[in-house]
This record gives sequence, structure tokens and C-alpha cells, in this order.
Amino acid sequence: MHYGYIGLGNLGAACAGCLLRDGFSVTVFDLNESLAAPLIAKGAVLAKSAEDLAASVDHVITCLPSPAVSERVLRNILPGMKPGASWVEMSTLGRDEVLKLAAIAAVAGVRMIELPVTGGVHLAHQGKITMLAGGDKDLFDLHHKAMQAMGDKIFHIGPLGAACIIKVITNMLAFIHLKATSEALMLAKRGGLDLGQAWHAIAASSGNSFVHETEGALILNGSYDIAFNVDLALKDLGFALGFGREFGVPLDLAAATQQTYIAAKAAYGGEAQSPMIAKLLEDLLSTDLRAPGFPARLE
Repeated sequence: MHYGYIGLGNLGAACAGCLLRDGFSVTVFDLNESLAAPLIAKGAVLAKSAEDLAASVDHVITCLPSPAVSERVLRNILPGMKPGASWVEMSTLGRDEVLKLAAIAAVAGVRMIELPVTGGVHLAHQGKITMLAGGDKDLFDLHHKAMQAMGDKIFHIGPLGAACIIKVITNMLAFIHLKATSEALMLAKRGGLDLGQAWHAIAASSGNSFVHETEGALILNGSYDIAFNVDLALKDLGFALGFGREFGVPLDLAAATQQTYIAAKAAYGGEAQSPMIAKLLEDLLSTDLRAPGFPARLE
């Protein structure tokens, strides 16, 4: 199948690259044309616009920064999509946005499957990210080979709206774990421990987490560069707290973590890297969390 991919940020470019690597025909578009250059070098075709892309491919995949952008792009591409084309939405959306956008697409005869992912951009580049699908089973089956190209753990969570709930839950946990590992590393440093040894000891303990192993290492390097910013974290935490209100679940840790991210945005800006919540502690206590031998970016 010939896929169109709209939205070539850190995640989108990685996933589109995996499709190309597995032999799919891929046409790409982003408002920032320079982001397409590495994919064109791998065989992608650059469309002049999102509308032109939609008219030239079998199915369209989007990976965009907000529900508002997703809706704007969807309305632009729907008139040109081929009969039988479907829309694969990889952006992180709230459930209400998913159902609203699916209804807009349905009026134009286009079916939607939501496909948020989790695990980090470094795994996306490897084709090993976790894919969380929501939508009709036949659409899941139709796009399964493309999902296999982009990820190695693929879950059909349920109907439309189901995948965004589990995606928000996984991100909520990641942000809480990041706050916890930041505090743990600072406790080790202020306690006079060798931070490198402390990191390894935690990684081998019952207190370990995926976030400690990945973002914890970037904190110790000082780059904090996880390719995911504070504004995106705040968006996802907002979704989580909204679900908490809707489902009647108190989310004390998520609420406290949201306040930490609000403080990080005030201190460093919304474009700052998400692990920079650790820098809030470093600045407060005039104590850095550096250790030799840790990577600046995850491979």
C-alpha cells in the first residue's frame, strides 16, 4: 500500500522512516519542508501540500502536535482522499477529540483508526515502539503490516477512543516516574553516593522503571534530551486529570506532577525537554546531577 505521512516531527519522521525501510511507498508532507529531506533521501516523495498528498495515496497517516491541528489537517485532506481510503491518526488526542474527528471523517466516507504510540523516539527510530490501536478490527488488520514496520509490540485496545485512554495512562505514569527518579537521584547525590553506581543499583532493584533507565541516564549526562518537551507533557497530564474527573478517580500523584511541570515551564519555557523537571531540584539545591559515562541521547 501507498501511505501518505503528514507531520514529520521527531516521532513522525522516525515512523515514516520505518515504513520506507520496510519497503512501503511513502509520500510525505510537513509545513517545515526541511524536515522531509532525510526521508526523501531514503526514497520518500514530497507532496506540495497535505491536499495533494491525500489525493495521491491509498491511506493517510498523521502525527501532529494538537487536536486543533489534527482537525484542521483532516478537514483539508478529506475532499481529496480516494474512495476506500482510511485515516490513521498517531497524534495524542483526548477521547472526545478522537470521537469528534472520527465523526467528521465518517461524513466524508473515510474511516479512522487511532494509533498513539509509547516508548520514546529512540525506539521509534528502531521500529520497536509500542503501538496502541483503537478502532474497527478490520481496519486494524488492514494496517497491521504497517504497524509491524513501525513497532514491535502492537495492541488492539478496543473501539475508537480506547487507545487514547491507555496512551494517556502510560504517559501519566512516565511523568510520575520521572519526578520520582529525579528525587531519588538527588537523594543519592546529597547522601554522598557515587551517582553512577546509584543509578546502576536502582536499575537492578525493585525500584527500577523504564523511565529511570532511559530519562534518568539523560539527566546524569546533563543533556535532558528525550525529544519530548514540557508543553507536550502538560497536554498529556491535562488529558489524564480530565479522565480522572470523568471517571471519578482521584489522581494525587498526577496532580502533583502537573504542578512540577508548570514550574518547569515557568523556569525554562514550554519547549524545554521534559526531564528538565530534575533541573528544578538541581537549581533549588545548587546541586548538579552529573555522572560520567551516560549518553546525551538514547540510541
